[in-house]
Amino acid sequence: MAEAPTVPLVRSRKRSRGDDPLVMLTAYDTPGARIADAAGVDLILVGDSVANTVLGHEDTLQVDVDVMAHHVAAVARAGTRALVVGDMPWLSYHVSAEDTVRNAARLIRAGAGAVKLEGGRIRVPMIEALVAAEIPVMGHLGLTPQSVHAMGGYKVQAKEAAAAEALLLDAKALAAAGCFALVLEGVPDVVAGRVTESVDIPTIGIGAGPACDGQVLVFHDLLGLRQGRLPKFVRQYADLKTVATDAVAAWAADVRSGSFPSEAETYHLPAGS
Repeated sequence: MAEAPTVPLVRSRKRSRGDDPLVMLTAYDTPGARIADAAGVDLILVGDSVANTVLGHEDTLQVDVDVMAHHVAAVARAGTRALVVGDMPWLSYHVSAEDTVRNAARLIRAGAGAVKLEGGRIRVPMIEALVAAEIPVMGHLGLTPQSVHAMGGYKVQAKEAAAAEALLLDAKALAAAGCFALVLEGVPDVVAGRVTESVDIPTIGIGAGPACDGQVLVFHDLLGLRQGRLPKFVRQYADLKTVATDAVAAWAADVRSGSFPSEAETYHLPAGS
C-alpha cells in the first residue's frame, strides 16, 4: 500500500477490485512495532494475545483496559506508518454502549487509530455507539478467543450449514453497523470466501484460508518465539528463540571464561592520571 494506511483507505481495500491483500501483524511494544513497520505491514494489531504471548497467561481473558492501554502506548511511541489497532479486552464492551465508548476512548488516547472487538450481531449497539463517537472499529468473527469458555475451547467455527449462515448474517450486520474491516478466525476457507464476497469491507483472515482480503499472524508465532505447539494456520518464518538462546549462552560462557569484558569493552583512566 503506497499511501499511509488510514481507516478509509483500509476500508476500501478488496481483492475483488484488484487491490493487494492487507497485511496485519500483532505487536505489543516499541521494538516489535518498529520491526513490523520496517517490514512494511499495513496494520499493527495490539492484540489481547499479549496475555498469552508476553505475560504468560493461559488465555486472553486476564488483561484489562489498563494493560491494553499500556501496550498500545508502547506501540504508538514507535511512530509507525502502519495503522495501529487496539484490541478491546474482555468485558470492556459487554456491559453498555457508554462503557464501550469510554473504554475505547482510552485506547485511542493511548495512541490507537482504531479498536477491535469480538462478536456478532449482539455487538451491533456497541459498534454503532463507537461509530457515532467517531471511533473506527474493526470486527472479529469465527473463533473469538474471548469466548473460549462458551465455545468449549479453541475450535474451528462455522463448520455446519446453520453456523455458517449465522456467521454470514453476523458479518453483514457488523458491516452495516459501521465496521471498517472484519477479522475472520478459525473458519473453513469456503465459509470465509463466502463472507468475503458478501461484504463490501475487507476481511482479514487468521486460519480462514486464502480467500480473505488480508491476513494476520501473531508476532511471536511468525518469528518462533512462542512456547509450545503452534496452530495449523501458522507459518513460522524464523527461529528467533534458538538464535536468542544461543547468543545468551555464548555471552554467559564468555563471562565464565573471563573473556568478557575485553580490554576494548572496558573503560580506563586517561594516561598519566
